[in-house]
Amino acid sequence: MPAATPGRITVPDWLTRRITATHPAEAPTWLAELPALVATQLTRLGLTLDRVLDPGGSLSLVAYVHRDDDLTPATLKVSLRTPETAHEPDALTTWAGRGAVLLLDAHRTPTTSVLLLERLHGEIPLRSLAEPKAMLEATSLLHRLWLPLPAQHDLPGPTPKTAPGSGPALPVPDEATPLLTEAGETATALSASATERFLLHGDFHHGNVLAADRAPWLAIAPRPLAGERAYDLARLALDRADTLVGSPGLPAAVRRRLRQLAEALDVDHDRLRGWTLVRAVDLALSALAAGRRPEAELYLEFAGAL
Repeated sequence: MPAATPGRITVPDWLTRRITATHPAEAPTWLAELPALVATQLTRLGLTLDRVLDPGGSLSLVAYVHRDDDLTPATLKVSLRTPETAHEPDALTTWAGRGAVLLLDAHRTPTTSVLLLERLHGEIPLRSLAEPKAMLEATSLLHRLWLPLPAQHDLPGPTPKTAPGSGPALPVPDEATPLLTEAGETATALSASATERFLLHGDFHHGNVLAADRAPWLAIAPRPLAGERAYDLARLALDRADTLVGSPGLPAAVRRRLRQLAEALDVDHDRLRGWTLVRAVDLALSALAAGRRPEAELYLEFAGAL
């Protein structure tokens, strides 16, 4: 079996920038070792590299591959192991291909997660559909992913960036300070009053749903959590935020979207509104930390409309 050579494997610049910005301590060593690590995994799994996807994932090198024995196409995902990515194989194992991409093989080290996945149509995300149709498909799929928690799981609960002690303070516009305060108080109250816990995708939006052969659409890239359904649905409520923010009557449009999503999935409207506020502010803080100020302002405007 011919071994893959590291020279064929190029780490996308976008991935290098994202990991360097979000995980500066781990980035230099992990990125330097990544091509050789991918080559080793190709050999271990009996795979041939077709191409590395650019940009790929925000914490992962993603490559199209095929199996040497039968030429079956697949996807190899090699991720920096973080609290967000550590439980991805656990969730995929629980779903077993029902509503999500099928996990074919998993290998974990203290710093890296290596997943071999079925090949989906990466060029056709759910975002390619018109918004009403995309939302209909998304809610149907998300409902299938909300399963009882696996026995003896160690999935974390939601940890909003606005929660006390969640991390270093970030510079935010003065006018956004009341939003941060409200989001922190809301997160604390919602966490304390939750009455249900399910397996959650954690990062479910139109970009993380792809067209597939064995089903119309399948979810990818979970950041699994144990929590209430309204938390997961809140991320979907924020999808295509730029479309809503750019439309007239933003508060009314936001209220209408929340009402429709809550009714479609039988989720408490007030809790959905609260978690949507929290997650909008969280996304704004993440964008600020990465230097993407226009994106941060977009999510803060959405939060303000709530």
